[in-house]
Amino acid sequence: MNKKDIAQIRKQFKKENDLLKISSIFNVYITKESSEIYHHVSQPFEMLDAEQQELFFNNFKKLLGGNLDEKLFELKFNRNAENNSQLILHQGLLASDTENWKERMLQMVGKMLLNRQYEKDIVITFIKGEYYKPTKRKNDEAEISERDAVYSFPFILCSINNTQEPKKELLFDYVEKEFKYNFVVDPVINLNAPIGGFLFPCFSDNAADVNHILYSAGKVHEPDYEFIVDVLNGEEIMTAKDDKIVFEEIIKDVTQDQLNTSTLSNVYEEINRMIEENEEEEHPRLDSKDVERVLKASGVEDISVEKVESAFQKVIDDDKYEIKASSVVPKYNSKSIKIDTKVAKISISPQDLRYVKQVQLSGKRYLMIEVEEDTVIEGFTMIPEAFGEKANN
Repeated sequence: MNKKDIAQIRKQFKKENDLLKISSIFNVYITKESSEIYHHVSQPFEMLDAEQQELFFNNFKKLLGGNLDEKLFELKFNRNAENNSQLILHQGLLASDTENWKERMLQMVGKMLLNRQYEKDIVITFIKGEYYKPTKRKNDEAEISERDAVYSFPFILCSINNTQEPKKELLFDYVEKEFKYNFVVDPVINLNAPIGGFLFPCFSDNAADVNHILYSAGKVHEPDYEFIVDVLNGEEIMTAKDDKIVFEEIIKDVTQDQLNTSTLSNVYEEINRMIEENEEEEHPRLDSKDVERVLKASGVEDISVEKVESAFQKVIDDDKYEIKASSVVPKYNSKSIKIDTKVAKISISPQDLRYVKQVQLSGKRYLMIEVEEDTVIEGFTMIPEAFGEKANN
């Protein structure tokens, strides 16, 4: 799935939407002390009152929020895994009766509780639904409605949520004119911050892809690897953060950690151009040949494919590994690069990095920023000062 596919289905979670039909909702309550099922209940989603539906819609949208490879991860199933989740979920998707559907979802809950101790009571929510996507774009002038022909995508979505201890409060009774202590025993289910979940199957090119599942982590850059491998039976993943670290280490090895800001700016510019030129490709990737080409185009000297392949082998033990280009470049049109020094913190965009230089003067290092206009500090316009001697090589 790409970010457009995810955004499309995410925005369907709203009331009175004929492009989304949720047939069943299945809630399972797990106690932290025993890590066992305390209670579960299944019912038609339409039987929930409007306020409850709204709470769950917001929960599902939060689950599917975030960027790919940061909070959302498309996983390929490991078909050799025992008690394979792909088969369980596919059987649940095809189940025609409620009992069969519940049985498959309880199998997934069993996998979640195996060798796992949660810190709080949790509620696991499953929904079974169908998402309809018009085959044509909206045309106000056409006589035929865009919804007369649609793609149909049955799906299962799972959201895992913590519970919170109820608040102890002091109330004032207007009628009795007295202060009262109020304590609610029932735990509160925190639907505002799901701690994990998934969407099955993935959707790509207007078709369902049952060989992949979309996993959602509770926090950015913090996927639950045990959940991915043991519960979902997904193959190992590399996060965007991991990819960026691998790229940085490879560049450091190839350049012997000698890179100035102008060259780094050129590197980002080359990779960003590659991303823009391959907009139709979902995830443009950089192999060793691409990295070598980018470095040469950026002005790095004495670069060869052999040297780059050797760096790949050292850093990730795989000279055929491909790095997602989008993971490498900071957000290009925003001040996404943070320069943190002892005396100042500066934010700058990748395309403006070329105007920043580290220079040496009288044995001291300085951060120099090229500007086209006068610098104003607290309403005072600074006067230019003479810049001194050239640093020794």
